[in-house]
Amino acid sequence: MKFFIDTANPGEIRKAYEMGVIDGVTTNPTLISKENRDFIPLIEEICEIIQGLPISLEVLSLKTEGMIEEARNLAEMGDNIVVKIPMTIEGLKAIKVLVAERIKTNTTLVFSPTQALLAAKAGATYVSPFIGRLDDISQTGMDLVAQIVTIFKNYGFGSKVIVASIRHPIHVLEAALIGADVATIPYKVIEQLAQHPLTDIGIERFLADWKKVPKK
Repeated sequence: MKFFIDTANPGEIRKAYEMGVIDGVTTNPTLISKENRDFIPLIEEICEIIQGLPISLEVLSLKTEGMIEEARNLAEMGDNIVVKIPMTIEGLKAIKVLVAERIKTNTTLVFSPTQALLAAKAGATYVSPFIGRLDDISQTGMDLVAQIVTIFKNYGFGSKVIVASIRHPIHVLEAALIGADVATIPYKVIEQLAQHPLTDIGIERFLADWKKVPKK
C-alpha cells in the first residue's frame, strides 16, 4: 500500500519524505488556506521536495467547463500533478474530458460505493472515499472502502482507491488489511504509526545494559 501525506505544509512534507515512506501528497483548499501563502510558490516548493511524486490539487469550479479549465491550468504546473475533481455529475463529465487529455484525476468527496463505481467508469486515476467523515455521522467508513475495493476487483477497474479523511492509526491498519491501494495520512498520524511504548522501553533497557559492559 502506498502512503500519501495529507497536508500542504512543506515542513511536514519534508520530514515525512525524509523517512522514506511517502509516495505522494494530497492537498485541498482547507489545507492550503492554513499555510497563509501564495498558492503557486507554495506548490512549487512542495513539488521540489517530493521529487516528482504525485501531488493532488483541487479545482474549485462547480461547472464542468470551469473544472476543465482549472484542471488544465493545474496540470501545466508539472507532470506529477493529479487534479482533484468533486464527485458530482458535472465532475464526472469533466473527468471524461480530462482522461481523454491524459490529465490524471482524483475523484474526491466520495461517500458511497455507487459514487466510486461511477468515478471508475468515467476513468478516474484515483477515487477517494472519505472515511473519517462517515465515522463522524455514525457510519463505518471502512465498510465503504471494503465495498469499493471489492467492486473494483470484480470488474478490473484501473482506478486506485485512496483512503482519505484518516483520523488515527487504526484507519491505516484497516485500510491495509482491506487491500486499499493508497492511504493519505496527516503527518501526526504518520508519527503515531512509528511509535510504540515497548520500542521505547526496549531502547532504554538496551542503553542501560550497555552502560554495564566493561570498556577498555
